[in-house]
Amino acid sequence: MSGNGLSNRLQTPISTAELERRWAAVRAAMERAKIDVLLMQNNNDHMGGCVKYFTDMPATNGYPVAVVFPRDDAMTVVMQGPFGGDRKPEADIWRGVKRILTTPSYSSAHYTQDYDSELAAKALQPYAAARIGFVGIFQMSYALGDFIKRKFPGATIVDASELVDRVKVIKSPEELELIRRTAQMQDGAMKAAFAAVKPGMRDTEVAAVAQHYSQVHGSENGIYLCASTPLGQPAKFGQRHMQNRVIQEGDSIALLVEDSGPGGMYTELGRTCVVGKVPQQMKDELSFCMEARKVTLDMLKPGTLCKDIWDNFNAFMRQHGRPEEARLYCHGQGYDLVERPLIRGDEPWTIEKDMNIVVHPTYAHGGYLNWLCDNYIIGGNGPGPRIHEFPQQITEVG
Repeated sequence: MSGNGLSNRLQTPISTAELERRWAAVRAAMERAKIDVLLMQNNNDHMGGCVKYFTDMPATNGYPVAVVFPRDDAMTVVMQGPFGGDRKPEADIWRGVKRILTTPSYSSAHYTQDYDSELAAKALQPYAAARIGFVGIFQMSYALGDFIKRKFPGATIVDASELVDRVKVIKSPEELELIRRTAQMQDGAMKAAFAAVKPGMRDTEVAAVAQHYSQVHGSENGIYLCASTPLGQPAKFGQRHMQNRVIQEGDSIALLVEDSGPGGMYTELGRTCVVGKVPQQMKDELSFCMEARKVTLDMLKPGTLCKDIWDNFNAFMRQHGRPEEARLYCHGQGYDLVERPLIRGDEPWTIEKDMNIVVHPTYAHGGYLNWLCDNYIIGGNGPGPRIHEFPQQITEVG
């Protein structure tokens, strides 16, 4: 046991007071929406933040974890384990949870598709005629959602994803401190990776330096995109399967460190280095990239529609002969590496105070990949200073 009464096996646990704040805020929203119980399911801790948000325990490795969260009772968790598992959880690990049900199901074995669903239905039995809210339906398996609908024809099933999103995107002081610690960790990871770069290394080795630094300093998971390329050819990011290229003298290397920090919160830091001298054209385009980012930063104020920010940014890019954004260049982060709001034309939300927003204009122009990637906390009048401290420059290495 640690000094705070929690298991010393836990890495940077969230305080019980913070968990209680989250539960109370969600239950108040459930009361307003007349929802009796929530059901959620995640299978990873990259975009599976709901389970972590409610329990402080991540879903990982493709193994499903379902949580039943009543408005008037403690939680039940359904997870990987032996057949027929039904136990009281360890109080120093599972807070707010009264029961853990286990089964050895695997998405690669289709005949086990109802195993988790049957256990979730057991926990939901008292709510057979109630109002059940599904949370994160894009993450929830079809097998679970379909089973519960068929099992409880007398229940009213509603999508409660928006209800939970509205609560979890507004960060508490404790969450904001963890977010800042993540950014600080990533500064160190980027510095370590660039210090290691030399001709003859493979892209994957550079990414591995960043990953090792992050894990030693409290990270649990994330992605490390790395791509080297000769000067004059825009880099194309790749996961590990695409990181086999050998770095040569004169190459540029783009590295994205997008991992969770102590406590599980995500930020992301992206920079480029050059093995040798940075061409003036790259420096000039970086200056433009900072101008383009400022167009967005100036609009990241509480009450501003995300669509308006997107439209204004793309108008600026068009005006200056640069490619428009067609995917995503600015968004929220928390327990999900991509969290709402998305700064896009299809996002109905506005910016709100105490959101954690990453801004990363990224485009190919003039033969180079041009970008900057940093996080900002939204204050009452707009974003504060960037929370990453890594220099806003293209670093010369080697």
